Amino acid sequence: MCVVDELVERVDAQDRVLGVVNRLEAVRKGWLHRIALTVCRDERGRILVTRRSEQLSRFPGFYEVGAGGAVNVGESYEQGAAREVAEELGIGALPRLLFTFINRSGLSPHWLGVHEAVVPDAVTADPDEIAWYGWLTEPELRSALREWRFTPDSHEAFRRYLAFRTARS
Repeated sequence: MCVVDELVERVDAQDRVLGVVNRLEAVRKGWLHRIALTVCRDERGRILVTRRSEQLSRFPGFYEVGAGGAVNVGESYEQGAAREVAEELGIGALPRLLFTFINRSGLSPHWLGVHEAVVPDAVTADPDEIAWYGWLTEPELRSALREWRFTPDSHEAFRRYLAFRTARS
């Protein structure tokens, strides 16, 4: 099992930085920190779904809506999102921050910055992070969320993502 620790900024309920801590400690103690998630769409509007590698310490083998991870010390949500998309999918993208919220699902509470980016169909998934990826339409993804094992973040983020898109149309 691969356990990766990293430094993150511990933040308060208003998303203000309190200090720098390691992520394992933040999770263990339930301290708020920042996570960036990018919902990746292709030119046809399909959404990228990934299945996490079995070697990952957090939710091995679970599916996710998009690419994401911890925001590093000194990074903005957008910088963290762009770095995660590059690391996990091997592509350069400029994710656009849509909204943030305190997400209490998953291993510990955290601020989740939800982004959107249009990316090419062909990605180069990092096999250490991603065991499989595919493109699903919104109806296919809604069905998959009921049938497949998704990370808790994926359920809440996608629900809020759809509500955000609906409110903007």
